[in-house]
Amino acid sequence: MVVASFFFALMAVGIKFASHSFGTFELVFYRGLVSMVFMAIVVRARGASLATPVPLMHVTRSGVGVVSLGSWFYAIAHLPLATAMTLNYMSGVWIAAFIVGGALLYGKAEKQGPLLFTVLMGFGGVVLTLRPTIDHDQLFAGVVGLLSGMGAALAYMQVTALGKVGEPEERTVFYFSVGTALVGALGMLFTDVSPWAAVRWQDAAWVVPIGVLASLGQLCMTRAYSHGATLVVASMQYAGIVFASIFSLTLFGDKIAPMGWLGIAVIVGSGVLATALRARALPNTPPEEH
Repeated sequence: MVVASFFFALMAVGIKFASHSFGTFELVFYRGLVSMVFMAIVVRARGASLATPVPLMHVTRSGVGVVSLGSWFYAIAHLPLATAMTLNYMSGVWIAAFIVGGALLYGKAEKQGPLLFTVLMGFGGVVLTLRPTIDHDQLFAGVVGLLSGMGAALAYMQVTALGKVGEPEERTVFYFSVGTALVGALGMLFTDVSPWAAVRWQDAAWVVPIGVLASLGQLCMTRAYSHGATLVVASMQYAGIVFASIFSLTLFGDKIAPMGWLGIAVIVGSGVLATALRARALPNTPPEEH
């Protein structure tokens, strides 16, 4: 999940540069299209097949994931970036709520307490780092941003379910890319499309890397949720804020306040604590065979 967060942060850098020439739906479409081609090559290279015995699970995962992605882009457009990112990163809190809620039904919630704390600790670090704000006229966008986090949580849990039924990561990522490309193409029908003659080559050069980085990030994230402890993985995803803050500082000259550095330290600490708690709970667990 940490590697996935790194790839997603790099992808965000590419989107920030490419957005000078492309609209949101254009970037969503190109991201999905490049990822489709890249993942098809990966599947072929591994001698695997795109045929799936659980097509409806892929439809659900792709549908929920794309709606979450679209909601996040809407929030980014209508809210301060820090607020939109914080609301989306609430996915870890939603995952914890879903898991603990399910554990309560089976009388096993006490076993999840320490890991639940690490998720909440990580989210606290996100708030310290980003310091989100919202005005009274942004409430609707705030609700949409909140729903983007919930949708991301549902999508991640669907990824876990796909892993449990034996679906390979590359197939899951491929079908999500198909959904992303379709939604991007649909959005382009109702919005202005940038003529390629007006696109700067420096911005166009990011189109392929964005799709490849998205694929690599999705592959790592899918593997993490498919084979790892869900709450540990949810804690680790906050590493994306750390990478994004570093890129923002070094590439765009943004400043990180002392409170932001404290938040980064809390995020890193929550990930380390989650790993330690998981290792203590399962000290003799053999490595998985893949």
